[in-house]
Amino acid sequence: MYCEYDFLRIPIYSLDVLGKANASHFPPGHYTYVGSALSSKGSTSLARRPVRHATRNRDKPPHLIRDNMIEQFDTVGLGPKDLLPKSGKKLFWNIDYMLDLVTAEIINIIAIRSPIRLESIIAKYLEQHPATQIIEKGLGANDSPKNTHVLQINDEDRYWKSIADYMQSQFIKN
Repeated sequence: MYCEYDFLRIPIYSLDVLGKANASHFPPGHYTYVGSALSSKGSTSLARRPVRHATRNRDKPPHLIRDNMIEQFDTVGLGPKDLLPKSGKKLFWNIDYMLDLVTAEIINIIAIRSPIRLESIIAKYLEQHPATQIIEKGLGANDSPKNTHVLQINDEDRYWKSIADYMQSQFIKN
């Protein structure tokens, strides 16, 4: 199963943004993240993974989209009733640190149910997309070293139109 999350306002660079592994400068703007959720249950299931991303650590408020995601996942019967992390959120991946910032906000999610691992295919498409820019090669792609999974969006209108068309033509069966 596959998930893609789009978020905005990643403000400054610091070790707090990317954890202990490395630090990069992230200019303010919109970014896209490609991630997978291949498990049928647990924290890596298609419903729980984006809800986890929309949850911040400790007493920080969740992303504004979280309640809507939970409601939509319930409406389509995706995942159990309680999708919130059971024991709070532990920061581990680069995306965890980025989305834990209160200045970052998830603004949209595209979730595709598929038994095929689509993460690298979509990441490669986004890397070559004229409306995106790689800030740091390999970022967010620890399990897919040839790709970059966090990219800056330079032209938001062009991006959203083309990504919707691409997803529809490539992965949605009519």
